[in-house]
Amino acid sequence: MHVARLHGPRDVRLGREAVPVPVPGEALIRITTVGLCGSDLHWFETGRIGTTELADPLVLGHEAAGVVAVGPRRGERVVLEPAAPCGMCAPCRSGRAWLCSSGRFAGHTPQDGALREFMAWPADLLVPLPDAIEDPEAALLEPLGVALHALDLAGVDATTRAGVVGCGPVGLLIVRALRADGLVEIAACDPLANRLAAADASGATAFDGAGLSEIDVAFEASGEPDAVTTALRVVRPGGTVVLVGIAADDRTVLSASLARRKELTLVFARRMTAMDLPRAIRLVAGGQVDLGGLITHRFGLDDVALAFAALESRAGLKIVVEP
Repeated sequence: MHVARLHGPRDVRLGREAVPVPVPGEALIRITTVGLCGSDLHWFETGRIGTTELADPLVLGHEAAGVVAVGPRRGERVVLEPAAPCGMCAPCRSGRAWLCSSGRFAGHTPQDGALREFMAWPADLLVPLPDAIEDPEAALLEPLGVALHALDLAGVDATTRAGVVGCGPVGLLIVRALRADGLVEIAACDPLANRLAAADASGATAFDGAGLSEIDVAFEASGEPDAVTTALRVVRPGGTVVLVGIAADDRTVLSASLARRKELTLVFARRMTAMDLPRAIRLVAGGQVDLGGLITHRFGLDDVALAFAALESRAGLKIVVEP
């Protein structure tokens, strides 16, 4: 099978490897679609994410869907839950397995991800994909789950005045999830005109800073220092800032005086919970959240270098690789 491995910063190589053999409890998946996200970009540009460095050549990709290739579920379309918690640590035992630091995560060293033709993954982490969701859009379900978890952390309801700072795919999915929750005041801010246009199409009601003041909750979805500053500035005294973006150099820089004087609540979001992926599927299949218009680039695995170039350029929105 063909496999794309990251060997170092900006060094993605396509090669051939044997099809993996599932161990007991796993299923073999023929991968049909993989979304590239901000964490993949960090790996690609720097060979690291946070404090974790690339140890060996790594297969990236965790926003993935495919078809079960063998066994009793053969032919079933599924989307992958990329986190495989250990089940033994304190977060796992307390019901917060998404905070597990001992488990595996697809596309995070040392666990290979989905940028390949076939992948073995725990069968209980393969969520059935309804016919209402096509393969390319299935790559958006995991980031939608991340957006839903961010909304839960913020405790929003239909009366909340919300703002989204950073309108890449996750930011846009936060906008769409907020609309699905019944919010009518959603401000959006991004330096790129195409992303503001996408925020407009997604249901935001104010743009480029207009109306972005005295809001109840700000979702920071880029990881850039300027975005964090904007989120702190526009939220009302006593409000909440949810930090969803991943900082490029593993540092989140903020104005302590601004946050302190407003007595802001700062919440850091990590991934999604076990229930968020099935919830994302229900919302999309039921028509409450529309994923249309978010995928702007589609590449085959042979063109994976072009896919990462498009991701790095930020010229589009969601980049999808279809092995």
